[in-house]
Order: sequence, then C-alpha cells, then structure tokens
Amino acid sequence: MGTRRYTTVCGFFLQDDPESNELPPRFGLKDDNDDRWVKFKGEIEQLNASAPSGTQYKVVFLGRHGEGYHNVAMKKYTVEACRITTFWSKLDGDGELVWGPDPDLTNLGVEQAKDANCTWKTELEYGIPLPEKLYSSPMRRAIKTNQVTFEGVLRPSLKTTIVENTRERNGVSTCDKRRKKSEIASDFPDYPFEEGFIEEDEIWDPDVRETFEEVDVRAKKVLDMIFDKDEEQFISITSHYRFIDAFRRVCGHLPWDLPTGGEYL
Repeated sequence: MGTRRYTTVCGFFLQDDPESNELPPRFGLKDDNDDRWVKFKGEIEQLNASAPSGTQYKVVFLGRHGEGYHNVAMKKYTVEACRITTFWSKLDGDGELVWGPDPDLTNLGVEQAKDANCTWKTELEYGIPLPEKLYSSPMRRAIKTNQVTFEGVLRPSLKTTIVENTRERNGVSTCDKRRKKSEIASDFPDYPFEEGFIEEDEIWDPDVRETFEEVDVRAKKVLDMIFDKDEEQFISITSHYRFIDAFRRVCGHLPWDLPTGGEYL
C-alpha cells in the first residue's frame, strides 16, 4: 500500500481506551476544561513544529452517516439475514422499505445529524478548531449527514468535496451502489467532486463483495491524498462504518464501534 506509514497519537481522546464503547461527549476529548480545545490545538501545533523531516500531524474528524433505510432493513430482517450472500441485500427493497441503490436518511438519521450539529455548536464555545478541509462519500446518506452536521457551523465558502474512495465497502448489496454523478450533482449542487470523478459507478459489482483488505487500500489512498495535497491541519471526512473501520486499521487505531450519526477523531 505504498511506503508512507501512519500511526495514531494516543492520550487525547476516550476512543483510545479499549473499554470505551459509548458515544462520548466533546467528540471524545478527555479534557473537559473550558480551554480544552485551545490547549489541544496548541499541542497539535507544537507536535508539527517539533516534528522531524518527513513527519506531519493532522487531526481527522470522522463522521458516520445517520441512520439510513438500509439500517432499518438490517433491524427488520436482522443483520445476519442481510449478509452479502443472502436474499435481501441483493434487492432494492421489500415493498415497504426501499434501501437501494443509495438509500436516503430516515427521520432518525436526520435527527442524529442534528445532534452532531448541536455538539459542534456547543464545542465552538470552547474553541474547537473547525475543519479546514472537508470530504464526503458520494452516497446520499453521507452527503446529507455532512450537510446537516455543519449547517451554521462553517463559513458558506468552505465546501465539502465528494471523494469516491471514501464510500462504503461495496459490491452485491444494493445499498452500496451509488447514483450517477449527474444525479448527485443535481441534488447537491454545492458539493464539488474530486478531479476524475466519473459519471457511472464502475466499482460496484452485483456478484463480488469488496474485501476488507481492498477497503484498507482505499482508506490508505485517502490518507495519502490528504498528506500529499492538503496543507490544512484539521480535516473532516463524512463516511461509513466499514470505511471508517479501514481508516482506523491503516492508522493503527484501536477498534471502536461508531454508531450511525457518530463522530470521532
């Protein structure tokens, strides 16, 4: 996966604790003092100032999309019944629910994104550094989550870029098949696409499910893109469970089960 190596700096966040499995306040920051984010930003700046040649430190806010209709289907038929080798995941719906392709957020999913928005606005009062560069999966549930999460938080001129490699583990399950680029652009005209983003979804395969190792390769490519191209120190990615899990593995972070609508660093 290339020569660059990534590691996680531990000690700042509750997600570093293997016993922690609940969505924590403050996006997991352990420090609960009023100047917590000012101190945190200062420590990151100090890490970069004293870093040896070839070493950089960045903070990545990883947000999982809110609940989508495919998540409801998994509850209805149980997760095991929706596995890739079974009947339901290969369909677009059951006559009651529509979960593919590219399902929308449920009302609960929108509320989960609003909760994330409230957390951002609360932490702004304590100096949380805002993302300077933002990326999103091309899937509707991720873009809408990003839209709601950062409403009234970021300056309007700061746009989130849609990146193909940040999408969910794909193949077989119709919920992970994306729409055409032109359809996404029509629904989300304020979201620019990365260079080279193509019209059709040529990645999704109705018969072959992407392996975890292949998702890891995509996550590594996203990290390489960030460290190659972005001078910014604070980054946001709105994505999916399996991509975030791969991102964690590539960085050597401990396992952490992020619920729908959750966000961590």
